[in-house]
Amino acid sequence: MLQAQADPRVFGYLGRALSLELSAVQLYSTQARLLGAWGLAEASERFRAEAAEELGHADRIIGRMLALGVSPGASQLRSVQLGRSLQELLIHDHAFEKELINLYDQACRHCARSADHDNRLFFEALLDEERSHAQTLAHWMKEIEQTGVDASKHTPSSKGEQS
Repeated sequence: MLQAQADPRVFGYLGRALSLELSAVQLYSTQARLLGAWGLAEASERFRAEAAEELGHADRIIGRMLALGVSPGASQLRSVQLGRSLQELLIHDHAFEKELINLYDQACRHCARSADHDNRLFFEALLDEERSHAQTLAHWMKEIEQTGVDASKHTPSSKGEQS
């Protein structure tokens, strides 16, 4: 049996983070498949890469939990949010990334107050990466708005319609 060696609140943050990161893997993998079905190969590949990156985050969290002496366990996966266009998917994903940012920000603040330097640095690295993801999604949404390119014309329910 592992012997826990950290603040129980840190374990709580790590458990929630693992659940959210694994939910993100499920989300981006599903959306990549959907975009592929719509014929949006480039967007599909971007989502596959995002799923792989989120899986890397989950792996780091599992490693951290083991190093701290706690058995990893994702308590709850989120339902996948779909949409009828690339823009709708990006809106859902941006909100999801903001939720991760909020969690990691709270974890960083707790660790700073507790003088837990190592865990603060761990959460800060994840926070920085999730902020970058959110910025990338926001930029992508803005590009779609500016160019008027909307993936909804690629969905099965609206093929052939004009935007």
